[in-house]
Formats: sequence, C-alpha cells, structure tokens
Amino acid sequence: MLEKMEEHAMVQFLSKFDENPFLIKFGGNTHLVGEGEPSFTVDFKKAIPLAELLNSTSIALGEAYMDGNLNVEGDLYEALSNFLGQMAKFSTDEKALKKLIHSSTSKKNQSQEVRSHYDIGNSFYKLWLDETMSYSCAYFKSPSESLAQAQHNKVDYILEKLHLEEGMTLLDIGCGWGFLLIEAAKKYHIKGMGITLSHEQYSEFQRRIEVEGLQDSLTVECMDYRELPKCGRQFDRVVSVGMVEHVGRENYQLFNDCVRDVLKPGGLFLLHFISALQEHPGDAWIKKYIFPGGVVPSLREMLSAMANDNFHVLDVENLRLHYNKTLLCWRKNYLAHLDEIRKMFDERFVRMWDLYLASCAATFYNGIIDVHQVLVTKGINNSLPIVRWY
Repeated sequence: MLEKMEEHAMVQFLSKFDENPFLIKFGGNTHLVGEGEPSFTVDFKKAIPLAELLNSTSIALGEAYMDGNLNVEGDLYEALSNFLGQMAKFSTDEKALKKLIHSSTSKKNQSQEVRSHYDIGNSFYKLWLDETMSYSCAYFKSPSESLAQAQHNKVDYILEKLHLEEGMTLLDIGCGWGFLLIEAAKKYHIKGMGITLSHEQYSEFQRRIEVEGLQDSLTVECMDYRELPKCGRQFDRVVSVGMVEHVGRENYQLFNDCVRDVLKPGGLFLLHFISALQEHPGDAWIKKYIFPGGVVPSLREMLSAMANDNFHVLDVENLRLHYNKTLLCWRKNYLAHLDEIRKMFDERFVRMWDLYLASCAATFYNGIIDVHQVLVTKGINNSLPIVRWY
C-alpha cells in the first residue's frame, strides 16, 4: 500500500513536466506524461518520496540516477534535452538547503570547493578533455572541426580580442592547465602570469612551462584573486575564462574591483563566463555534487559591476551553442573511456559525471544558461581600431 501511494504521488508530481511527452515505468505499470508519442522513457526501480521531490527535484532525480534507481531508455542527453527545458517547474526548498545553496565565500571555503572539483586528478581529466587540456567552451568555426581544433580556435579568438603586442603583460585569472598563456607567450611574445587555486592545475602548468622552455616568459601561482591587489604588479591585459562562476554573487563587484586594481589605464579585460538571463541561486544537485559554491551570474549584473569600475564595454558575444557542442564532445570522450574511469572511481561517480556532462549540454541547448565573452577597457582607450579587428 505504501509503495502504491509513493508511486501515485511521484507520478502526479512528474505529470506537470508535460511539454514533451514521456513514459514513466514503475513496478510493471506504465504512465504517460503529456499528450502524443513519448520522446523518452524513465524506468524507476524505486519510487522517489514526494517530500524529496519537493525538497529538491534536482537532487532527488539526480541521486536516483546516480544510485541506479532511475534509468533512461535510450540516450541520456536526448531525454534530458526534452526534459530540462522545464527546470522552472523544479521545486527547491531554499530554507532547508540554505547551507548548500548559499555556502561561505571565505577564502578557505572557496579554496576547498574549487579543489574538490579540479583536483580530482589530472589523469582523469586527460581521458576526456582534448590535448590542450582546456576545460571551458570551445569555438567551432565549422561543425566538422575536432574538439582540439575548436579549443585552439577559442584561445586564438580570445588572444585576438585582447589585441596583444610583443612585450605586453597578461594576467590569466583561473588559468587552468595553462594553455591560453602558453599560446600567448609563443605567438605574441608576452610576459604572462596565471593564478589558480587547484594544486593539480598548478603542478601541470608549471611542468608545461618547463617543457615549452617558457620560464622567462610565464609564471603560475596558487593564489586567490583577492590577493591580486597586493601582488605589486600591473598588467596591460587581463583575461578570465570560466572562473568568475566560483566567486559567489556577493563577490562579483569585488572580483571586478580586483581586476581594476591590477589593470593599467586603457588596458583590456576579457571575461568569459557561464551566464543567465536572470539572477538565480543555482541548481542544488550541481552544487552538492559537481561545483560546490558555484553561482552563475546574469549578464546584466556582471555588466553593472563592470560599469562601477569604469570598465567600458567594447563587445559582448554569446557562445551558447558552442558550449552545447563542447559538452557533447566531452561526453563522447568520457563514454569512450568508461573502462579506465571505472578503475579510478565507483559506479555512482561514473553515473554522476555522465549525468553532469549530459545535463549541462541539455541546459545550454535549451537556453537555461548561456556563455558570454565580454570585452572591456579600463577607462577610455582611443588607440584601438574602431571596427571589430578580431
């Protein structure tokens, strides 16, 4: 009787997600949600209690998938693409999940949060990222391009937007494994500094600097962005790719203030970040399992913070569908290396990471999130070309 009641409550809750019809299977019963031919089927091995779905729809469904209590017949990404366009209907009890959704933005806690994701192991990331070890949105000039070529395109595009000249200084905030700065040093002969909170990224970037013989051109530091104003350096150019999502909504202005303090007058700053149409605290499952403390800024609040620092906007570009394609490439690589990944992690992690890649690809496809590149100058710079030189 209890199982029947839980099944009924679960089906009733999920019935509101009816924009794209799908089937629910449970205990030999089949339920159609929506009208028409179902686009996917969800097979539940165990009913999810209504209280859990109301507390966090995202966590409840995500954990059910991770634990093998929920399986999708067919391709996971295709199912999610048909489902996640309705995320506005998800339930989240922000009061009950306050510590998860609004975690501390202290240096110590944010350092731990960043390392929990990026210090999983370089050997893991090397399995499914491309040879450049770029972990951000690529730029596909044509649909047939490889992931590696698209990542080269992305870095070249950013460096062109920065209007670099030989001898300039370039700061990369959240430098990852260092590919952007390495390319900048080799192609433009700049002097560069990268900062990261990840020990794994720091050690790999340091190794790559030595392999490339760029010790006189590049340095990398384990440093919080809040320490930049105290570093005693000024830069001609600043770039940050996929990092500001980790600083927290209350620190967006502080982040831009720190960039202002180390950027020379007239200097260029390019910010590449996952964005949203409106301000939102973030997805609970993603915060619990993938990016603790992560918050996606809206474009308008980031532009507002930039304006407060006298940053003049030159250009804004949306690369949303490029990130959809990037994530699909990552997922393809991930699935191709499952045997090796299963030797590193348990099945729950394997399913979790697949869900992460597939769901993020689906959210970009549905426009739930975007990715923007914003190019600004500190104050007025009348020496730049008056057309889009890049």
